[in-house]
Amino acid sequence: MCNNSSAKLMAILAFSMAFPTECLADEQVVHASWYGQRYAGHRTASGERFDPKALTAAHPTLPLGSVAEVRRWSDNRTVTVRINDRGPARGRGIDLSEAAARALGMIADGSALVVVTPH
Repeated sequence: MCNNSSAKLMAILAFSMAFPTECLADEQVVHASWYGQRYAGHRTASGERFDPKALTAAHPTLPLGSVAEVRRWSDNRTVTVRINDRGPARGRGIDLSEAAARALGMIADGSALVVVTPH
């Protein structure tokens, strides 16, 4: 006979087998902001100098050097960025370089809701 805890565990296991982990964990819906000329030349967490014209981003957990696709929620514009820094500010899920933000059309808005998909 199963107790309540066993039943919950079995349900979680069944759910996780029905949906592969990568489908549940990889895609993140977050608020993005951007940073630009003010930080040009500053060292990033990866040790390289920040270049606002490069397609890069700061993310709190994705591995430095990894690549992610960032899609703007409102209009599906996408850009591929390389993670080279840590951050972003509180309340945000990713900080994009000026070039990446420009590709998504979010310069004037300053921030946007995005979907981040690591590759």
